[in-house]
Amino acid sequence: MNTFEQINRGYNSVFKQNELSIGLVVPIENYAQSSVPNMNDHIKRVQFAEQLGFKALWLRDVPFHVPSFGDAGQTYDPFTYLGYLAAKTTDIALGIASIALPLHHPVHVAKSAATVDHLSDGRLILGIASGDRYEEYPAMGINYENRGEQFREAFQYIRNAQHDFPTFESKTFGNLQGNIDVLPKATAHKIPMLVTGFSQQSLQWNAEHADGWMYYPRDTTQQKYRIAEWRALIAENQAYNKPFLQPLYIDLHKNDDFKPQPIHLGFRIGVKHLIAYLHHLQDIGVNHIALNLRFNSNPIEATLERLAKSILPKFHSNTTKK
Repeated sequence: MNTFEQINRGYNSVFKQNELSIGLVVPIENYAQSSVPNMNDHIKRVQFAEQLGFKALWLRDVPFHVPSFGDAGQTYDPFTYLGYLAAKTTDIALGIASIALPLHHPVHVAKSAATVDHLSDGRLILGIASGDRYEEYPAMGINYENRGEQFREAFQYIRNAQHDFPTFESKTFGNLQGNIDVLPKATAHKIPMLVTGFSQQSLQWNAEHADGWMYYPRDTTQQKYRIAEWRALIAENQAYNKPFLQPLYIDLHKNDDFKPQPIHLGFRIGVKHLIAYLHHLQDIGVNHIALNLRFNSNPIEATLERLAKSILPKFHSNTTKK
């Protein structure tokens, strides 16, 4: 098993067998001292990132600002914002990491995702999750304890919605009886859906149903064995291999030789050590890294340029500045 499935333009561009690509988490700014970003220059930076050759942009689904969680994400509604980004960019993949499926009716997710997929000419990658901010569930009258079952139902609803006049029965989201349709359909045969974490499911369920797996930064030895376990499950009954991706917070130090110092879910690190670390992640089977610059202490534009000059050519063989 040595190939990934060809799905849409975004998925196919970001995920290559035995390769590592690099994207960015939006907002592309330092907001270490606040849970809410200011979103200044957000479009300028997104367009600059595309020009420099980053492969993907990643947004988050944060329906409520939960101060104890510590991060309000980009603050904008993810699908509305992705539609806007689709009009402001040309080639960079547009990802969500991740839509908390139990907090949304799946018909809205299916319709919004397919709409963005069309507006972006097939660049959408849909991350999905069961949700981990407890406070959001009672605020929406949704049972937190049932989110695993609701996640599975919503996943299958979205999959079925790709068919013409679909049929589907669920406990939570209603029934599709084949007499009404959900439009538009995705640009490909499906919307690529990548599960975040375990989402209250078994690893076997994720390996069987998802189009890829997003997991959190871990010790590389632990991550290596987790990826190997997941891919062994895929090999049992799947026609294609599936990509693995993770976020990484970095504070890119001005000294290229600066040795890694731990920060939240990442490192304060120099370029040379970052290159070595990313090569190691590639070797253990990571296919994409979503860099988060929330704690980056140097100017953002200068950091993006340094990453594009020193890091991207090591991993993106076809990276060119436009």
